[in-house]
Amino acid sequence: MSEKSFPHNFTTVHSPGVFPAVKKSGELYYRASLTFRRKHISLGSYSTAESAHAAYLEGCRIIEDSSCAPEHYSSSSPLPFVKWICLINFRDNGLYFVNPIYMGKKMFFYYLSPSKVLKFDLDDLFYYSSHKIMCRGNHYFAADYGLQVSILSRYGIKAYAREGIDFRFINGDSTDFRRENLEIRNIYHGVTPEQKKGQYVYTVRIHIKGNYIVGRYADEIQAAIAYNKAADTLKKNGLSKNYVQNYIEGLSPSRYAEIYSSLHISPKITGYRP
Repeated sequence: MSEKSFPHNFTTVHSPGVFPAVKKSGELYYRASLTFRRKHISLGSYSTAESAHAAYLEGCRIIEDSSCAPEHYSSSSPLPFVKWICLINFRDNGLYFVNPIYMGKKMFFYYLSPSKVLKFDLDDLFYYSSHKIMCRGNHYFAADYGLQVSILSRYGIKAYAREGIDFRFINGDSTDFRRENLEIRNIYHGVTPEQKKGQYVYTVRIHIKGNYIVGRYADEIQAAIAYNKAADTLKKNGLSKNYVQNYIEGLSPSRYAEIYSSLHISPKITGYRP
C-alpha cells in the first residue's frame, strides 16, 4: 500500500514487527508479524501500535522459549489461542498450520481451547490441517465446502449414530478419534443391537409419531433391510415422510430381494394409515 493512501495525520511506526495499514473506510490499524526459519508469519491485526507490538513480542517469546507449551496459555495473552498453538508446533516440529494443531510422534492434537483437545491419527493430518473443526455441545463438525460435516462421518459413523449403542470410544475418551479407539457397533439407520441371554439380536424402530418397533432380527443385515421394508410399506400406505434407506454394501440385488420378501414386519406398520 502506498503512503498516499494513509491518513494525513499518519506517523510512521518504528516498533519491530509492526506495520501500519488502512481499511477501506480510512481507519488506521496495525498488523503484527514475525519471520522465523525464513517463513513470514502473520500474527493478526490490532487497533493500536502498542497492542500489535505486544503480539510481536509474545510471538518472539514463544519461538525462543522451548519450555513454552499449550497449557501455559493465558487469556491475557495478546495473541489468540489458535496462533499460540500454530507457533509452538512450528517451533517444535517445523511445520506451520493455520489450524491449532500440535503434532506428536504417532498422533496429533487439535486444540479447540486450552481445555478441549481432540486426538487424531497422523493419517488425518492433511485433512484437518485444511479443515477447521467447530464444536456444538459434544458434537464436532468440519467446515467442508461451506457445509458443516460431522467428523464422525470420516470414520464410517452415521450422523444419527448413538454413542454407546451404535459406536463407542474404546478407552472411554470421547475426544480421542484415533481409529484404534473407535468401535462401530452398528452402521444402519433404525437398527439397535441388543444383548439377550448372551446373544445379540437387532431391534428395528422407525419413527412415525413416536418410535414404532418394526421387529427383532437375528443379524444386522436382515434388520437393515427390515427398516427399508417398513419405510417402503409406510410410503405405500400414504405416509409422505421421507426415510433414509439403508444401503447394504456387497449384497447382490437378487439376494437383497430374497431377504426383503422373506422378512416379517410388525402389523402396526403394515396396517398403519396416516
